[in-house]
Amino acid sequence: MIRIAIDGPSGAGKSSIAKAVAARLGIVYVDTGALYRTVGYFVRSKGFARTDIEGIVSCLPHIKIEVRYENGAQHVYLNGEDLGDRIREPEISMYASAVSAVPAVRDFLLDTQRDIAAKNSVIMDGRDIGTVILPHADVKIFMTASNEARAMRRTKELLAKGMEANYEDVLREMIERDNNDRNRAVAPAVAAPDAVLLDNSDMSIEENVEAVLAIIREKSGVTV
Repeated sequence: MIRIAIDGPSGAGKSSIAKAVAARLGIVYVDTGALYRTVGYFVRSKGFARTDIEGIVSCLPHIKIEVRYENGAQHVYLNGEDLGDRIREPEISMYASAVSAVPAVRDFLLDTQRDIAAKNSVIMDGRDIGTVILPHADVKIFMTASNEARAMRRTKELLAKGMEANYEDVLREMIERDNNDRNRAVAPAVAAPDAVLLDNSDMSIEENVEAVLAIIREKSGVTV
């Protein structure tokens, strides 16, 4: 069993790289951000503002989240429905950031995340994997890139999915979300003291994958 934690801000490429590394290693990939996005999606669907803490908490008893692995990919179901790319919309990103700062939401999702890691070799990405979710992970990586590089990546990603996206808006919202995530009182999005820092601003996807695999080899002795 091996447990790998990849943390970092939005647009750092965590999900794409973690998926590719999971495929190379033959282990389970867990996109924890999708869980918070799913909660955020439900909160918005009920008409609550992302600043309405009481409203957010009142939604939790009505949310059932299941993580299923279908054809090698993670699917997150909300009350029996696979939301697909609907949780990737920019507004849902902001809701995800807001609900992730609510202690009750983090408690609600903590057992789900740890249970997956207890049963499988995993590579898990998010904001607080190495500090809170898997503090004893075998390998911890904090992945980042410049604001401009991250905003450009996210803009291209959204456009490729057929969503409307403007670089300046994405950059502004990304900086706002980064600030919220870093400064939240509960589980702030910061690197674990024993995490390896990896700036991938100028890396291609393949270069980034190889860099992560090299760190895993060095830290765990796993042969890739």
